[in-house]
Amino acid sequence: MQRFGTDEWVGIERHGFVAELVMDRPKAMNAVSTAMADALSEACAELAADRSVRAVVLTSTHERAFCVGADLKERNSFTDADLLRQRPHTRAAYAGVLELPMPTLAAVHGFALGGGFELALACDLIVADETAVVGLPEVSVGVIPGGGGTQLLPRRVGAARAAELIFTARRVPAAEAVTLGLVDRLVADGQDRAEALELAAGIARNSPVGLRAAKRAMRLGHGLDLRAGLELEDGAWRSVAFSGDRAEGVAAFNEKRHPQWPGE
Repeated sequence: MQRFGTDEWVGIERHGFVAELVMDRPKAMNAVSTAMADALSEACAELAADRSVRAVVLTSTHERAFCVGADLKERNSFTDADLLRQRPHTRAAYAGVLELPMPTLAAVHGFALGGGFELALACDLIVADETAVVGLPEVSVGVIPGGGGTQLLPRRVGAARAAELIFTARRVPAAEAVTLGLVDRLVADGQDRAEALELAAGIARNSPVGLRAAKRAMRLGHGLDLRAGLELEDGAWRSVAFSGDRAEGVAAFNEKRHPQWPGE
């Protein structure tokens, strides 16, 4: 496994065309410290530049938590100046996950709270097991979601539902989370990673050029009016229509074989 960071590290493990982005800060349940944020940013930059990666799965090695959010123990010693200096580091970590150009899935078990849930929200799909507890409790400690939560949660569940969850700061158990649309798939205890990797492998069988263009069109088109969105979609279509992947896909279909994507 390729590692980023030292005592508080993030790793990349390859599974064919799928990359597993592994959070491993067990003593702190993957709380996002400055060092953890830097490791996550570095790992995401590595993945974003790797054209061989067709899908990413964000996982945790901790048995009882995906990620519990910001490291409040570290922040307890911060001055206002320290907190201000840390901000670019944490913003870069959340942006690193959000801006991955390939489909990205979160495999969630146990606690995914605050910044931990924001990391999951930055992914395209969230697979959770029955132990998952999610939420954005930041207002209960005098701050607001700062890793994208105020923007990503309304886009996922609607403004009113997001307002209720953020204003009450409540924790949502897995069974309710899937009903509310906070997670996309609910699986048996301990099966979140296996399910997410299997789903990612299925995604990765498709054209890498097509996957990236489709994600770009969906992400950038969100919130645009229909006419503008269709223009954006047309631009994404043009970026793949004359690609090697499109030619191979058509040829493979007509020759009744599996495509061998050139990825360009």
